[in-house]
Amino acid sequence: MMCFMKNTLILLLPAVGLFAIGAAAQTAPGTLKLTSPAFANSGVIPTKYACDGDKVNPALVFSGVPSSAKSLAFVLDDPDVPKNLVPSGEFVHWIVWDIAPTSRGIPEADPTAATKGLNGTGKPGYYPPCPPDREHRYFFKLYALDKMLGGAKIASKADLLAAMQGHIVGQAELMGRYNKKK
Repeated sequence: MMCFMKNTLILLLPAVGLFAIGAAAQTAPGTLKLTSPAFANSGVIPTKYACDGDKVNPALVFSGVPSSAKSLAFVLDDPDVPKNLVPSGEFVHWIVWDIAPTSRGIPEADPTAATKGLNGTGKPGYYPPCPPDREHRYFFKLYALDKMLGGAKIASKADLLAAMQGHIVGQAELMGRYNKKK
């Protein structure tokens, strides 16, 4: 009897191990996801969406919004800016908040994307990729929040991050690269 059980355990362990590995590799249902039909994650952002193109925002697609989300917030920034131009080395291209959690995304060239704060130029809305020196990375970040930020005083990315603190129930990121045409 002992010999039979020992062999059975040996046969079951690999199967259990494979199941555990397979389960870990799958995306959990309800996991917040951010994509764009304009470019793949880590791909090149088409010129149309940049300063040497049409200067419009790319379409963004949201999925897997947690059921506990009461709103969504969005940040687009570039961490590759030369520090002689911007001491922090980061340029904020777009911040948006109080997006309905039922939203499926932001359409291309959308001037009405919920409440908008100031970009790095001090103006509200989308500022297109426009690297001054080489290829830069642009991080599109989506946050699911357990509340609306409505009454919060938000003008900058720092204000938005402070208002979101303790209220993030999901987060997703999409990175695109861009280098101006020479």
